[in-house]
Amino acid sequence: MPWLRRKPARRFSAQPLAGAVPAPLWLPAGCALALIVLPVLGLLGRIDPTRLPALLTSPAALAALKLSLQTALASTALSLLLGGPLAVVLARSKLPGLRVLRALVLLPLVLPPVVGGLALLYLLGRTGPFGDLLESAGVTIPYTTTAVVLAQTFVAMPFLVVGLEGTLRTSGAHYERIAATLGAGPWLTFRRITVPLLLPGLGSSLVLTFARALGEFGATITFAGSLQGVTRTLPLAIYTQAQSDVDAAVAMSLLLIAIALLVIVAARPKAVEGRA
Repeated sequence: MPWLRRKPARRFSAQPLAGAVPAPLWLPAGCALALIVLPVLGLLGRIDPTRLPALLTSPAALAALKLSLQTALASTALSLLLGGPLAVVLARSKLPGLRVLRALVLLPLVLPPVVGGLALLYLLGRTGPFGDLLESAGVTIPYTTTAVVLAQTFVAMPFLVVGLEGTLRTSGAHYERIAATLGAGPWLTFRRITVPLLLPGLGSSLVLTFARALGEFGATITFAGSLQGVTRTLPLAIYTQAQSDVDAAVAMSLLLIAIALLVIVAARPKAVEGRA
């Protein structure tokens, strides 16, 4: 009888399950996402939308935004100028104590930013060893825009060093060894081989460095203070406004979040998705 015929065994394919997310991980993953997203949504619920344009175009907000973008760009450029060679040294040299040197480079990632600000202040301040020399030459760094750039560089540069060193270690030193066997000197090998190897990771490292510099707060307020138009970046303006006008502080916070999201999504999609 037809209904007694055995149905053909269902053929299971391992392909659809390959790389599938295990079911027990969805709940903690959702909680983690909620922990990040819900506070931001809370900010949106706190602000009156009709006041948002006026708050975002206030002179204090525009001055803080302009200074933040300028100093973040300057600190990113300084991080590239100094941190790029440092990443090459860490990835390619065989210096003794390289592990300790790498730990020192990564120190700003784990230190509270205010500690970094104090360290800069006691190095370059009037009572510091270098600050005293600079003062005698008529140069003052603390509580200036230069201090903002240095504080942001101190905190953000390790992101660039880590990214570029990882890129170099992943690519290996095969091509550089071949160039050396063909008679190329270290400088020629660096320009023709090492720099092209750095390019794939350079964009994502620069974006992370810029985003970290844009949101820097602790080291900046300790080393540079909070002077409107001089050292008061957007994070500092948010802190100042929160004590007198909460709506203005919330509006600036939303502006900072929007800029950070725009930078990460628009300039670093492949790295974020693991396709770089």
